[in-house]
Amino acid sequence: MTARPRCTIHDHHYGWDNSLPPALEVESGETIEFEVVDSGGGQFTPRSTHADVTALDFSRINPVTGPVHVRGAQPGDALVVDILEFRPSGFGWTANIPGFGLLAEEFPDPYLKLWHYGEGAAEFLPGITVPVRPFPGTIGNAPSGAGHHSVVPPRAVGGNMDIRDLTAGSTLHLPVAVPGALFSVGDTHAAQGDGEVCGTAIESAMHVTLRFTLKKQAHLKTPRFSTPGPVTGHIDHKGYHVTTGLGPDLYAAAQDATRAMIEFMTAEYDLGPQDAYLLCSVAADLRISEIVDAPNWLVGLYLPRSIFR
Repeated sequence: MTARPRCTIHDHHYGWDNSLPPALEVESGETIEFEVVDSGGGQFTPRSTHADVTALDFSRINPVTGPVHVRGAQPGDALVVDILEFRPSGFGWTANIPGFGLLAEEFPDPYLKLWHYGEGAAEFLPGITVPVRPFPGTIGNAPSGAGHHSVVPPRAVGGNMDIRDLTAGSTLHLPVAVPGALFSVGDTHAAQGDGEVCGTAIESAMHVTLRFTLKKQAHLKTPRFSTPGPVTGHIDHKGYHVTTGLGPDLYAAAQDATRAMIEFMTAEYDLGPQDAYLLCSVAADLRISEIVDAPNWLVGLYLPRSIFR
């Protein structure tokens, strides 16, 4: 059996830059295993404390493994990425980083939650368990513009999209903007709610196995993907608690729905506000209920009741 090509933990970079030399060159159809560093660049350990959040070196945030040059890829093509397997490390973290997150002004203090999780679940606190469902928060190709570009915002070629449904079995189509595509992956998460409201999920280092196939002249404008089955079956069986926000601004409505859920959890489950905020980020889903009934749009935050014992 031929050994699969492999990008190692040493083959990572910070930011998108299409002038970076590839860590690996592969043919269409090849399968690669990536060793991915967590989004903190390994700065948090099982001995870290809240104080370590303020000591973060932001130049080491959001490393991505790669880039991988796919032979024959040209602008206008699509890189089809089959997401095959995750091997999580079992250690992760969620943090409130001052100045970051949907409610940054209301949560100005650093706060850190460390996780030690198994194959199926991660205990948040006694009686509260979050299902483990690994995916890459950042996955994409190099942009066409010259120079260094931040990893933080998502782009037309992918990047830090934080799509929690890109789990094993999913297939992602990414626009190719430069010769070779120059693909990279990082920011692996053990679990996340749609919206990632505090700014972090269960951030965790992992091994990720992907298969690449070129689709010539696909002319995609933005990424698209398919899933192998239902995306909420792991949390639906006991229903949801749902809070809402409404108004002419979707961002403000999302903030209101999140505030309301934090208030609900502090009263109903006796959680501190910081813990409730982090739990929203790793387990609750923001959904647009309507965006047509002017002048007000409505956003709901869905918290699965199954996480509570």
